[in-house]
Amino acid sequence: MSRMTPFSSPLMLGFDTMEKTLERIAKGSDGYPPYNIERFPEQGEQGEKLRITLAVAGFAQDDLDVSVQENQLLIRGRQIETEDREYLHRGIAARQFQRTFMLADGMRVLGADLKNGLLAIDLAKPEPERQAKRIDISVSE
Repeated sequence: MSRMTPFSSPLMLGFDTMEKTLERIAKGSDGYPPYNIERFPEQGEQGEKLRITLAVAGFAQDDLDVSVQENQLLIRGRQIETEDREYLHRGIAARQFQRTFMLADGMRVLGADLKNGLLAIDLAKPEPERQAKRIDISVSE
């Protein structure tokens, strides 16, 4: 028996790559670092604004990388081990992470700010344009 997914409907055309991307993101998420997503009301022509805040305590600005590739927002963190320390107890591990968020068409990253161990990334979500297009029907004989 084949697995039914929301995108397997014959009425959902061209969404197969989105389904594969969602599956890949779901498998790669281990919950670290924790994050919040906030929505701010529309502000004039800019449209709705979103903010993703990640808890990245212990990471410096140079340890973090924020990039957009295609429609994905990628946030990577990498801490480098220093071998000149001698620990009596080690409860804080230097670790790496990668967090990926899918962006809808037209979304823009406005900027990123690191303050008090929190990385805030602001996004603009413009109002989608409503389009109607008439398709001419040709007659074949």
